[in-house]
Amino acid sequence: MSDSPRPGVLVLNGPNLNRLGVREPDVYGALSLGDIESNLRKHFPDLALEFQQHSGEGALIDALHSADTVETAGVVFNPGGYAHTSVALRDAVSSITTPVLEVHISNIYARESFRHTSLLSAVCTGVITGLGVGGYKLAVQHFAG
Repeated sequence: MSDSPRPGVLVLNGPNLNRLGVREPDVYGALSLGDIESNLRKHFPDLALEFQQHSGEGALIDALHSADTVETAGVVFNPGGYAHTSVALRDAVSSITTPVLEVHISNIYARESFRHTSLLSAVCTGVITGLGVGGYKLAVQHFAG
């Protein structure tokens, strides 16, 4: 058995997700991003979890590029509104070999029609949408094996 550490998981969040718990709690729930982080650390105590939130596309792209290492088992990515608008983020996801799971707290298909299309979904390993913050746990579990 190897003594090398298990590859970690990057939990990456896009714009406005720093407002969780305050912004539209009827849509996104009452938990903050810090609460989600704490819950994931509690459920996966032996997994190296890294958490980042960025409002700008450039910082999200840099985070995706930096995660493309053997030390990263995967990326749990909630791109927020950029899912529907950002060709640059789609290109960043498709440029890396580290698998990316797209996560949305709300069911994007039950919302406004402009949210029904994600530019990222086709280049992600999978998509979890509409399961609330529990979607993050499912995504991390996928990479935890």
